[in-house]
Amino acid sequence: MAKKLDKADVVIVGVGWAGGIISAEMAKAGKKVVALERGRHKERSDYIGVKDELRFDNRYQIMQNLSSETMTSRNNIDETALPIRTRNDMQVGTDLGGGSVHWAGATYRYWPYEFEIRSKTIERYGKDKIPKDMNLQDWGITYEEMEKYYDKWEKTAGISGEQDPLAPKRKNPWPNPPLKETPSLKLFKDATKNLGLHPFQVAAGNMSEQYENPDGETLNACMYCSFCTRHGCDFSAKADPLATVIPTALKHDNYELRTRAYVRRVLYDKNSGKATGVLYVDERTGEEFEQPADVVVLSGFALTNNRLLMLSNIGEQYDPKTRKGLIGRNFNGQYNSSFNGTLGFFEDKKFNLYMGAGALGAAVNDYAADNFDHTDLDFIGGGAIELRQYGFGAISSSGNVPKGTPSWGKKYKENSLHYAYRALRIWYTAIAMSYWHNYLDLDPTYKDEYGDPLLRATYKFGDQERNIAKFGIDRCHEIMEEMGADIIEDDEVPEEFNHSFTGGHYTGGVVMGDDPETSAVNNYLQMWDVDNLFVVGGSAFPQFGGHHPTPTIGALSYRAAEGIEKYMDEGGQLAEAKRTTQKA
Repeated sequence: MAKKLDKADVVIVGVGWAGGIISAEMAKAGKKVVALERGRHKERSDYIGVKDELRFDNRYQIMQNLSSETMTSRNNIDETALPIRTRNDMQVGTDLGGGSVHWAGATYRYWPYEFEIRSKTIERYGKDKIPKDMNLQDWGITYEEMEKYYDKWEKTAGISGEQDPLAPKRKNPWPNPPLKETPSLKLFKDATKNLGLHPFQVAAGNMSEQYENPDGETLNACMYCSFCTRHGCDFSAKADPLATVIPTALKHDNYELRTRAYVRRVLYDKNSGKATGVLYVDERTGEEFEQPADVVVLSGFALTNNRLLMLSNIGEQYDPKTRKGLIGRNFNGQYNSSFNGTLGFFEDKKFNLYMGAGALGAAVNDYAADNFDHTDLDFIGGGAIELRQYGFGAISSSGNVPKGTPSWGKKYKENSLHYAYRALRIWYTAIAMSYWHNYLDLDPTYKDEYGDPLLRATYKFGDQERNIAKFGIDRCHEIMEEMGADIIEDDEVPEEFNHSFTGGHYTGGVVMGDDPETSAVNNYLQMWDVDNLFVVGGSAFPQFGGHHPTPTIGALSYRAAEGIEKYMDEGGQLAEAKRTTQKA
């Protein structure tokens, strides 16, 4: 029988960016907070002196071990799903800080169009522009309402950036100046300018100079060491929860962090319609505990938030046959239809590609959102075209050889040495839509080590994903040609999703909106069905925007924190429900 603990004001499940921000804001507000993290305790010092390409880039040792808990996957609702067992096919963060510790740092705000994508699409192109199988919907919040939360997160994270010429004018400047412009980025900018486009330096969670954030946390200047993505930062120079919001929360005596605490259920009282706490297992001892709280916050990974609601029988499970239910609906993300582009090889140019940072890059947004006319195009939305200089490792750079090169022997050695400094990649970060046939539910066959069903993903592409990928590859090819590449190799658009959830961008399933018929949470990420349950993170995205998700998750977390305080003062629903069914 579970041991019942003293009641907290707020219990937080999962401590990455989302849970870390809620932690810091609730701790500063004087609330009695208990935060539960299933992974091990981590600090910045754990990542100092551990640059190891084999360990982290090839063996993914910073990611969740999928042998004990994973997800199953299938394309169609009449298929049997199979478990994903290799971290090469799915990368989920683990330990304190979660996936936020190994993010690259690319920072884009979503566009005003993307928050009102259904309304704006109909306004400009008519309702018939939206495919009938697409669950396209507005977010229930506008960019103008989001702006102050973006600003707050960017200041906490110390983002280094410059104004994108096409983006809405910022009310405040970026906290830090942009990162260095390298020769490869200058080449990209010059080429895109020649083509009439509008290049800019990608805003970065990598510090261009030492920075102290509004909470008094200090981040160091980036050393361009190349070990960002899939790594914790060696120099405390990358904005992540371990450097910012978690230490801020831990400075307060009213905040308690428990690691190795694996939450299995949200406790729910049907009579009161309220969540009463959570049930968790101490992974070190196997003991079960009940942590009561006035407010429950789910801020795990998108997959975790979905699964916990399903296991706890909170909310109505989405059923694709009836199109009813909300939990698990609109599962979306950037998988192998995204990040397609071109690889260019240069015979007379060499670049120092072993110097880099996760978000060191240049981009154009001329083909993002609705910044270009879609009248004659067979897709909606867009994305950025980026050239990033992540920084090569010795292993990864050995694969920079043109097609047709043997995978071993003399010719392979010659080409891998010759092109080690001569290969640049451009890609298009395409928007990813939601469809009635893509969703999450509990798998009827496979279970985890506690005997609970695994999460099951049913996911396949719509025509949109193939069409926008082809469009993006063509635009990347044009830019690479203008850059003067001697060999240009275009990516091939996959015909179907291949069950490889690479990239870590998993969203949807507990989506936000202003209509309870099509959204599970309101624009404070408060559940429509349960006033004291907030579900925070990428699970709230109705569809995936044309940029990386972290800044929007951070901004929404500050919005949710504001809502939690408001709820604790006033109670009840924080947003007015509007019955404007948006089903396509």
